[in-house]
Amino acid sequence: MPAFHPAFEDLPAEIPIFPLSGALLLPEGRLPLNIFEPRYLAMVEDSLGSGRMFGMVQGDPALPKTAAGSQVYRVGCLGRVSSFAETDDGRLLITLTGVIRFRIAEEIAGRRGYRRVRADYAGYAADLGVEGPKPQLDREALLGALRPYFRARGIEANWEAVENTPDAMLVTTLCMVCPFEVVEKQALLEAAGAEERARMLIALMQMDSHGMAPEGRPS
Repeated sequence: MPAFHPAFEDLPAEIPIFPLSGALLLPEGRLPLNIFEPRYLAMVEDSLGSGRMFGMVQGDPALPKTAAGSQVYRVGCLGRVSSFAETDDGRLLITLTGVIRFRIAEEIAGRRGYRRVRADYAGYAADLGVEGPKPQLDREALLGALRPYFRARGIEANWEAVENTPDAMLVTTLCMVCPFEVVEKQALLEAAGAEERARMLIALMQMDSHGMAPEGRPS
């Protein structure tokens, strides 16, 4: 269980959101972010003063942009700023740790240039890691898909570290760091649970590695 584990009833009803396509945050995952836009600096500063939490969402590439910016997927992940540092040029380097997924019930008035939503956490209580059995993952199948995927992509890996990473965290980390398409990352986020997410991850890696030439170029 993560060090920070709020009770379900204590989750914030209204949260800021950071729309960033290609950046996937999953519960218990750690996402490093380089914050430099004024509106998102304001968002992080406000979050640091009120619970340290905001939501990560991806823009939906199938929908046109509006005056408010990208139209976003309805499911995102609430994260908590677990570390931060300020650079000499005014940027904020933060680590956002995933807490729980949410569905956007509605978008509400923004603040200081950033967007805010009313979040619905119904159906995602298991993300808090306090209920339900431990998921059973096929580690052999996962590693069997991972090696050719990394080889096809030209990705170097510390295999000792991979072998020593617990199953659930390995799946979470791979989902977040592998260069999947936006729609694929969203599908991983919306998977019903860790076991389904692991199966989807294996399938994506297998399809990708089979479609890549040895040099990492599409065949």
